[in-house]
Amino acid sequence: MYFMYRIDQTHFSQIEMKHSKFMAFLVPIGDFDRLHERLKGEHPKASHIVWAKRYLNVHEQVVEDSSDDGEPKGCAGKPVLRVMQGADLIECGILVVRYFGGIKLGTGGMVRAYGEAAKAVIESAECFPYEKEATVTFFTPYADVSRWEYLIGQNEGIEIEKEFDEKGCHWKITAPMTTIERLKELLSKRRIEFR
Repeated sequence: MYFMYRIDQTHFSQIEMKHSKFMAFLVPIGDFDRLHERLKGEHPKASHIVWAKRYLNVHEQVVEDSSDDGEPKGCAGKPVLRVMQGADLIECGILVVRYFGGIKLGTGGMVRAYGEAAKAVIESAECFPYEKEATVTFFTPYADVSRWEYLIGQNEGIEIEKEFDEKGCHWKITAPMTTIERLKELLSKRRIEFR
């Protein structure tokens, strides 16, 4: 069975090649643009901020993109993207901040350096099998809210939205498909209707 992998937090790693410093950040896709902007602000003297990303569109198709950010075409972003493809990473991106060390690497050296920076940050990360997410909504009376907070809290990677009215709590839970199936089973056993 073929698996793709995701991360749930940002990871950092740094390598040096011929005095050039390569700082690599592996980031969940939802935080990618925000981190890119932050890095531009924090590293105004960096030579380049190269990036690559892979994510799924609404049709579950893999979308890939990369940028050399002024490095010779195909020598920076593409090698980072190839490493991500080789690791079967999805729903994330890698940003590599380069500080030039005074010695030119040549195109082959750059391909190696950016590829090694991407490998190093992936090796430092905890990766999880990617699962498509699903959503379930249900209602509980006030008396059951704390019990459900406890039951739902036993699972990782869950997004919870709660709305209260005079009768109780309306829940909207978004999580990986297997977690949603477990929750639906629990809801059925307790005779709670879900949609």
